[in-house]
Amino acid sequence: MNIQKVMKQMQKAQEKMAAVQEEIAAKSVEATSGGGMVKVVMMGDGSLRSLEIDREVVDPDDIDMLQDLIVAAVNEGKRRTSELAAAEMQKAAGGMGLPPGLV
Repeated sequence: MNIQKVMKQMQKAQEKMAAVQEEIAAKSVEATSGGGMVKVVMMGDGSLRSLEIDREVVDPDDIDMLQDLIVAAVNEGKRRTSELAAAEMQKAAGGMGLPPGLV
């Protein structure tokens, strides 16, 4: 077993994974709650890009509901970004011939 060859392969794998992470960060997912009354766009790195609230859901007497809808939409967006990242990393690992548990 050639250690230098293994080290070069590992370096290539690290570079590929870094590139995949950059690609993931540039992608976005959309999530909604309240039947589409609250919509968020989350970036692949988990940051919130935008938040849209339908005027019909804004009730000054029921701020709690609006807050719950925002939290639900953001949490769904976070879940979707996690799924996106896992799927992209798995594809990258498969392309490098790495075993599934290594990613």
